[in-house]
Amino acid sequence: MKQTIYQIDAFTDKPFSGNPAAVCILEDWLDDSLMQQIAMENNLAETAFVVKNEDRYEVRWFTPEVEVDLCGHATLASAYVLFNYYQPDGDTLRFFSARSGELVVKRDADGTMTMDFPADTLTKVASMTLLNEALGKEPLETFKGKTDFLLIYDDQEGIEAMRPNFLKLSQLDARGVIVSAAGNSVDFVSRFFAPQSGINEDPVTGSAHTSLTPYWSEVLGKTKMTARQLSARGGNLQCEYLGERVKIAGKAVPYLIGEIEV
Repeated sequence: MKQTIYQIDAFTDKPFSGNPAAVCILEDWLDDSLMQQIAMENNLAETAFVVKNEDRYEVRWFTPEVEVDLCGHATLASAYVLFNYYQPDGDTLRFFSARSGELVVKRDADGTMTMDFPADTLTKVASMTLLNEALGKEPLETFKGKTDFLLIYDDQEGIEAMRPNFLKLSQLDARGVIVSAAGNSVDFVSRFFAPQSGINEDPVTGSAHTSLTPYWSEVLGKTKMTARQLSARGGNLQCEYLGERVKIAGKAVPYLIGEIEV
């Protein structure tokens, strides 16, 4: 069977930056094992699989190793594909994830897409020796969200200079680790490490901003913020805190359209 596949760079307005995601728009769901094999073969941070169900789109996300509860950049990439190749006249998409509920994406006239996601709930925890040793520096604060740890540091330069021990990080019982600090030219910056999910460092992580946005909104005393993820590829996000929901906005560009044999 031939299946069309798209590769989209998310959270960027130019190719070769942001976070690449593969997207497959399916007629019907494939076996879970086959979707995992496709994601492994793609070897990207995430592959999104989408099936239309009446007036909304069901979506699932796979890293090369596991299915995950939520993925922002692959949702943005999926929205780009649907807006541009399947329903070009619309400006609103409704996604549904069995693991994360309803997710709405709206498109502005300039191509910016805004995702409406559930906000994460953070619990402050004691500083952890394993984390501190793996990251090489003790944070100001440590929090645990639904799937990730969030560590706060004192400046952007410390985030940029961080060189994690991924073997140690892979021993952590979590999807991944977010490190963050106030930004020099944006409100806050971050990086995201997830060796236990098959991704040493994710280029731009939309879902991590469901944790970052509530935290920085309280610290900075504002609801609308700009953010940058400091990976090698880098990516820019606009974030808004709405209490129980978070809006995360960015652009995307296509890299390839092809066919796979499955």
